[in-house]
Amino acid sequence: MESISFTVNGKPVSLNTDGERMLLWVLRTDLGLTGAKFGCGLGLCGACTVLVDKKAVRSCATPMKAVAGKEVVTIEGLARNGRLHSLQEAFANHDGLQCGFCTPGMIMSAYGLLLDNPQPTREEIVAQMDGNLCRCGAHTRILQAIEEAAKTMKGAKR
Repeated sequence: MESISFTVNGKPVSLNTDGERMLLWVLRTDLGLTGAKFGCGLGLCGACTVLVDKKAVRSCATPMKAVAGKEVVTIEGLARNGRLHSLQEAFANHDGLQCGFCTPGMIMSAYGLLLDNPQPTREEIVAQMDGNLCRCGAHTRILQAIEEAAKTMKGAKR
């Protein structure tokens, strides 16, 4: 056990935990942030995606020691003052979800892309989202939602 301090959705957190424990389980079990989902457990499906220092990572494959001193943002951290983030609104507007299981990971992967590249091409969006799996087949609507969000977020505070 070791003391690991980091920030989650703007709030400082300090936990005594095993440094090899995966971030996903700390978020879900210890912090009650259940938006990141357990899918494959191997970092391949993207259901567990969160941002660590503004980069999309698979929380099921990210040990706690890797987030020490860093900023973690989960899907729960995107909405502000009861208002959905424009990316979340775009997913809703384009029906970019069906069952909703993959949606938090999709949104967080897209958010990481838009932070890094505010005006991505369709090809860049496809490349970023290629590692996020959706069994419902909403991929086309997801791409449309990300394109809309890129336009909406242009110049806005992210």
